[in-house]
Amino acid sequence: MNLEQIKTNPDPYEPFLLSQGIKLGNLLFISGQAGYGEDGQIVSGGFRAQGEQAFANLSRALEAGGSNLKHVVKVTIFLTDMDNFKEVVELRRRFFRLPYPADTIVEISGLYTPEAMIEIEAIALATGSAP
Repeated sequence: MNLEQIKTNPDPYEPFLLSQGIKLGNLLFISGQAGYGEDGQIVSGGFRAQGEQAFANLSRALEAGGSNLKHVVKVTIFLTDMDNFKEVVELRRRFFRLPYPADTIVEISGLYTPEAMIEIEAIALATGSAP
C-alpha cells in the first residue's frame, strides 16, 4: 500500500504535523479546509467569505493531489452555527455540480481557532498526477 502525502505551498498545516491530504491508489483524503488565507489567518468578511475561502482551499488541495471539485465523492462540512445552513447550500450550488457529492453537515462547538466558522473535508477520485 503506497501512501502519498499531498502538499500545498504554502502549507499552513505543516507546523502541526498534519497532511493537507493523503493519496491512496486513486482516492484522495483531504484534511479539513477552513477559511484561511495564504498567511494562515482566517479571512475577514464573515461566514460567506470564510466559506468561499474554504472551498478555494479545498480546490487547491485537490489539485495538488491530481483532482478537482468535480471528482469529490464525499464531503463533511463542520459549522459552528447551523444558522448558516442556507449559505452552505448556496456555496455547494456554486462549487459542485451534478451528481452532487454525498455530504454530512455537522454543527460543532468550535474549530481550531475561535474565528473559524466552517471547515470542509473531502474524499475524491484522483484523475491525474499532481502538478
